[in-house]
Amino acid sequence: MNDTSTSYLFWLGWFFGLGGLHRLYNKKLASGLLWMCTWGFFGVGQFLDVVFIPSMVNEHNLKLRSQLGLSPEGVPLNQNVVNPSLLATPYYSERDSQTPPNGTESIPQDQLMVRLAKAAQQREGKISVTQGVIDTGTSFEAVESALQEMVKKGYVGIDNHPVNGVVIYEFLELG
Repeated sequence: MNDTSTSYLFWLGWFFGLGGLHRLYNKKLASGLLWMCTWGFFGVGQFLDVVFIPSMVNEHNLKLRSQLGLSPEGVPLNQNVVNPSLLATPYYSERDSQTPPNGTESIPQDQLMVRLAKAAQQREGKISVTQGVIDTGTSFEAVESALQEMVKKGYVGIDNHPVNGVVIYEFLELG
């Protein structure tokens, strides 16, 4: 975010032959270069900018906030919603202590997707890649690519566990 007092300091550059620095600082590139080449638009534009600097700074800050996904007041527009049941119950259960099979099996992706959906159904519609590997007996790469394919098709959403940050795939119709 740009500061009004910093813009006024750059405005003082006009006294050293650098008119328009304040405009460049506020991303007004075309007029900033014009001001630089014409000594502040022959001095008139430079003196008028004393009045316009606060609005220039506000305009730049509003553009920057919108690019960052913030409202004009600086509040995030897209807030993640955390399911309260995730906070109340432990993420890992006794199902997770089962030992995985010795070898990983290779199954068609359609069947793997069905197995992952059934495994997620046992976990209130949520599953991680590691849990999918344990429940299906396939490789991490196969489970992750199957889950990503389901995300692309819109069957599954992606979230993070609020405590440990593990990527959780949420089956939207099962939750």
